[in-house]
Amino acid sequence: MALDLNDPELEFSDLVYAYQSWVIAMINDEKLDSEEALVTDEITEDALNAMRFLPGEVTSAIETSLARVYDVDADELAALLFPEE
Repeated sequence: MALDLNDPELEFSDLVYAYQSWVIAMINDEKLDSEEALVTDEITEDALNAMRFLPGEVTSAIETSLARVYDVDADELAALLFPEE
């Protein structure tokens, strides 16, 4: 389900969920020995759209929390999520 940024029912939690889903999918695909890739163009597009509206503190908190949960170094996670930076 793609995020519809024009939907008046769209809530902050939907944006958080979209970003969180992308981070988890990236960790799954790059760090865990998963048989099936989770990252799709839709998940990536939703996350990038969500980032436009989420404060940096929120995206940082999501990344930090998930890095701890999945035992991934924060710098390594940043490199996975944003390899061009």
